[in-house]
Amino acid sequence: MRLIPVICLVLLCSPTRPDELPDWSGVWQRVEGNAGMFDVSTTVPPDGRAGSPGVRQHPPLTDEWEAKYRANLDLVARDRLPDPISRCGTPAGFPRMLALPDVYEFIVRPEQTWIITENGPNILRIYTDGRKHPPPSDLWPTFTGDSVGWWNGQVLEFTTVAMIGEAQTVLDRSGLTLSDQATVETKMYLTDGGLLRAELVIKDPQVLTEPWYVTRHFRRMPPGTKAYDYACAENNRNPITGTGQTLTLDTDGRVIDKVIENE
Repeated sequence: MRLIPVICLVLLCSPTRPDELPDWSGVWQRVEGNAGMFDVSTTVPPDGRAGSPGVRQHPPLTDEWEAKYRANLDLVARDRLPDPISRCGTPAGFPRMLALPDVYEFIVRPEQTWIITENGPNILRIYTDGRKHPPPSDLWPTFTGDSVGWWNGQVLEFTTVAMIGEAQTVLDRSGLTLSDQATVETKMYLTDGGLLRAELVIKDPQVLTEPWYVTRHFRRMPPGTKAYDYACAENNRNPITGTGQTLTLDTDGRVIDKVIENE
């Protein structure tokens, strides 16, 4: 899968009429269910869970980032790499928000599309009103970055830049990261089978030796399904030790994990 560069003509970039937009209404759930992994297609073994011995992904990493990933895998295996979103209040950000376990809503309007996750929550705003990314001097990294796009028929195409990198985010529970120089090109559309398909091309000159292609699918939940409040921030009871271990508490506030002491 490759994204073909598109010249943003006035006809393409102008807001589409509401009756021409695809129906992405309702509540959706991710299809790929591999626990804790961002890219199922490169995970070895395919059904491996993040943190299990020998389980990892194989994106086209540079030598420097391969070394960082191996170091993080070691920390994850010893339960010493705190996942930022486990602290509550830290968004998953983009593109990780497309790999969360909870449900999604896609709000489609002519001038913009919102991707809303129950987990977090996270909101990705994709502007389709003809605007461009701000100049570099006016951009600063955020968790979801800056997304602008257009409708190519029933296909939403958008580019996301200015995402916070490894300093504050990870892509998944295996410790995979990107830099703040990453760019993500995304196409989203309904398949003939009724799934919502997201095709991502991730480019990062610091992290990747070539573009990284990731595909995700979402299925529409039965009518009447609701997204609920995600009560992480007000229920933030998971302490993190000095070694970086996130502890699990029972309903009475007692630690139920084996605490790892300094080695």
